[in-house]
Amino acid sequence: MIKGLALTPPVLGRISIGRIVEKNGKRLPEKDDQFTITTQLQGHDGWILHPYDEAIRKDSQQAKLRAIPVQMLFNDPDLNLRAEYSLFDHKTGRPLCVGNGETCRRFTDNGIQSHPCPSPDVCELAKGGACKPYGRLNVSIHGTDDLGSFIFRTTGYNSIRCLSARLHYYRAVSGNLLACMPLELRLRSKSTTQSHRAPIYYVDLTLRDGMTMEASIAAAIELHQRRQTAGYDQNSLDQAGGLGFQNGEFEDSPEDSVGIVEEFYNAADGENAAPMQSTSADRVTSAESAITAATSERPGLKEKLNGKVARLPASINSQTRFNQQV
Repeated sequence: MIKGLALTPPVLGRISIGRIVEKNGKRLPEKDDQFTITTQLQGHDGWILHPYDEAIRKDSQQAKLRAIPVQMLFNDPDLNLRAEYSLFDHKTGRPLCVGNGETCRRFTDNGIQSHPCPSPDVCELAKGGACKPYGRLNVSIHGTDDLGSFIFRTTGYNSIRCLSARLHYYRAVSGNLLACMPLELRLRSKSTTQSHRAPIYYVDLTLRDGMTMEASIAAAIELHQRRQTAGYDQNSLDQAGGLGFQNGEFEDSPEDSVGIVEEFYNAADGENAAPMQSTSADRVTSAESAITAATSERPGLKEKLNGKVARLPASINSQTRFNQQV
């Protein structure tokens, strides 16, 4: 086994809620309000659609793909979803610093070193929004290769928080049979004060449509028993998965990192991201961070009032300042 090379689940394709488009000579993230399932191949127009994209749309009769039937590979939630604060080099695509809010691994002139991780809000290295939460979820789409997976990447707080909570909850209620639960990735939306009533899209993990919790747990127990009879060892798979992730300092390969930076850590992300189109609404996987970044720079009410006071005639201005002090 090559040391320093993370052994990640085999990837058959990608799941995204956005794409990269070229506008005015620049490649920028564009938002979407639906899932897209692609292969790992790219053409002139972007990622090539996977056959499952069309098949699931037909089976579910969804005009817009907003739910995908999935199963987890592992019983351990943290193996299915890995989430860390990550900072990438925009030129090389190489990860520079990866942390969990307590400690981090950082590239330095003396190699990879461990440092305290105070989170991006108070880290000097993370100024300017260069460091973001970065999550990778591997799932098996219903009917695909048992050990093959499709990967969903996100830098959205809402998606990471929601997916993490669901994974831990389903593991608990099923009696550690998370990998056998019939689940569904579902696209949800919400509005916040910062989004100015515009929808923010994030990914949730739910039971299959039409199935109750009791029926889902019964299906998980039945699948688990069939696997045990066939000799399927889920515990050993979880152990092998954990050792594979631990074998490397950083999970993403150099060949993937450049595209990750372009899609999720674009310098124009948030400020120049393409607006919502009437034909396809919201198309950037990092929609949550894009809206937050775009609105955080707007002047507040206090700044606006101070600006108006400064433009008043001197006599009125001095009286106004006196009243403010009182």
